[in-house]
Amino acid sequence: MAPKKTVCVYCASSSKVDKVYIDAAYSLGKMFVENGIRCVFGAGKTGLMGALARGVMDHNGEIIGVIPEFMVEEGWGNDELTQMEITPSMHSRKEIMAQLSDATIAMPGGCGTLEELMEIITWKQLGLFGGTIIILNINNYYSPLIEMLERAVEENFMREEHRAIWQVATTPREAIKLLSEEMVWREDARKIAAI
Repeated sequence: MAPKKTVCVYCASSSKVDKVYIDAAYSLGKMFVENGIRCVFGAGKTGLMGALARGVMDHNGEIIGVIPEFMVEEGWGNDELTQMEITPSMHSRKEIMAQLSDATIAMPGGCGTLEELMEIITWKQLGLFGGTIIILNINNYYSPLIEMLERAVEENFMREEHRAIWQVATTPREAIKLLSEEMVWREDARKIAAI
């Protein structure tokens, strides 16, 4: 029996964002369950994080939250998850999230989400992560960043072959379709070194 696919989702915890993003996060969580995918995320209970978790848990799926100890102490963690991993630092949080995952999806978010996406792209560029990376460009949120990445290639800050590091989807359904087409299995994807 093949191991269960596990996908890490980077996304915002802000509860003030447009409903289109919240709805997309819930839908993605629901679709994970429908497609037999286990979810890893940052363990938040609000915003896109909370909606993603509800989408998984409302449909009896598996979701693993990874959160640094100081955030638990602040009460930011979601207690209604399948599993919670508590880490000593933000850095170790990101490392464990990647180690647990076959692929990553970046939903819209702020500086933390952008930093997670840029780091996993860098890790893949360096051969430290072998999984699929999907930028979920809901409402064209990531269009300026995608344009910047393309410019980095055009101006030779990245090589032409680096365009293949990330895939772009505009809906949760399209992201799931890309996962089914592009998913690299666990033994190949989880190459995160001790950094």
